[in-house]
Amino acid sequence: MSDPNGTDQPDPLDSFDEIIEAETDRDPDLAVIEAGSRTLRTQGGPPQADVPARPEDPEVDKALREVEAELATRWGETKLEPSVARIAALMDVLGEPQRSYPSIHITGTNGKTSTARMIEALLGAFELRTGRYTSPHVQSITERISLDGAPISAERFVETYHDIKPYVEMVDSAQEYRLSFFEVLTGMAYAAFADAPVDVAVVEVGMGGSWDATNVIDGDVAVVTPIDLDHTDRLGGTTAEIAGEKSGIIKQDATVILAQQPVDAAQVLLKKAVEVDATVAREGLEFGVVARQVAVGGQLLTLRGLGGEYQEVYLPLHGAHQAHNAAVALAAVEAFFGVGAQRAEPLDIETVRKAFAAVSSPGRLEVVRRSPTIVLDAAHNPAGAAATAEAVREAFDFTRLIGVVGASGDKNVRGLLEAFEPIFAEVVVTQNSSHRAMDADELAAIAVEVFGDERVQVEPRLPDALEAAITLAEEEGEFAGGGVLVTGSVITVGEARLLLGKG
Repeated sequence: MSDPNGTDQPDPLDSFDEIIEAETDRDPDLAVIEAGSRTLRTQGGPPQADVPARPEDPEVDKALREVEAELATRWGETKLEPSVARIAALMDVLGEPQRSYPSIHITGTNGKTSTARMIEALLGAFELRTGRYTSPHVQSITERISLDGAPISAERFVETYHDIKPYVEMVDSAQEYRLSFFEVLTGMAYAAFADAPVDVAVVEVGMGGSWDATNVIDGDVAVVTPIDLDHTDRLGGTTAEIAGEKSGIIKQDATVILAQQPVDAAQVLLKKAVEVDATVAREGLEFGVVARQVAVGGQLLTLRGLGGEYQEVYLPLHGAHQAHNAAVALAAVEAFFGVGAQRAEPLDIETVRKAFAAVSSPGRLEVVRRSPTIVLDAAHNPAGAAATAEAVREAFDFTRLIGVVGASGDKNVRGLLEAFEPIFAEVVVTQNSSHRAMDADELAAIAVEVFGDERVQVEPRLPDALEAAITLAEEEGEFAGGGVLVTGSVITVGEARLLLGKG
């Protein structure tokens, strides 16, 4: 491509595959993160604070690569041996850092990361120092561990790894299996929070609850976002069975914030709360969304919290599901501060408004380009896709929407495609660089059954898929309502975000 002065500039889409191919000896997920960061820099503009690029200092970059490479030798996040024995042993030799601060623990099927970000923003607005641990990351591994609302620096990430590495090796030598990738990162997060130190940790489970590596904390507040069918091979085939696993984060005398749940899941969660003398607040009864209306760049909400009503709350995120996430987050922070128990008055409304207005959630109905409008959303299961589809109908005036879908092979891909079928004029199926990615041709076969042959295009390379979708969207004309939605996987969204940038 050329800049306005007529000089040739490298096209990041052209260089992307070359960089990936040069990294064939490394973990593909880490390679794509690094390659994308470098291609983004060729497009100019500062990186966003919540999605850091590679470190500019070559020595720091080298050190971070070495840590990433070492972590990549461990079990990945999809290979599990359901036990907290290894992480508990690590916490023991580290001196139980996770017990040096109170915590809010979040589980559920969808909405965990957005809810965690909202909780973090609220706590920060009330001048508490926060630590947030979420997964997976969109672009950089350092996103997973945040202090004061921002990912820790690459330098601090490396330092934290080397601080706990001797203890990790000690535990490795004493256990049947080495600590996994996720377990080591969890240990790093808890150690970093203690070292900061933070006033409160906001922790999202990796999967399930009972045996998840994060579950060595005793959360003062346990949050359960909506439960649906996902990871059924590991968590159970019904929402009740999945709720049984997720209820493991509900600890003795805690306060439980329950989003709206399927009836069988709610019964399981409430039974667990009774068993451990936990106090329960339920969306739709003790708290909830009173009213919402679409606003420029988001929505305007009236929320009922545990302490009363909060009016004219602007949330710069789209969709009814995000409004419900906001209600859950508000109730969780109220519970943390004792609203409805030790105190009757609500939180300061202006502080609440300020916090919500500053919330961001990368890769969740995120607009990254205009003309045509390109939206990224990390929906990866049927329930998430249905919420995204409804939000797109409400927030955008597309006359022709093209889908770019790259999914993981272990997901309910048919259900995901069926949820998007009503809003996609055509779909371009592709695959991301992860070893978990469903083959593009296999995905296309399912897509043809859902959309019909004439509405499906296959482009195995993501850069080609993006270009094809943009071309299809532009058939409406420059000033028409064509758009592109990239979805199906957090990894697909992360790669697309790196390729496209913002603005």
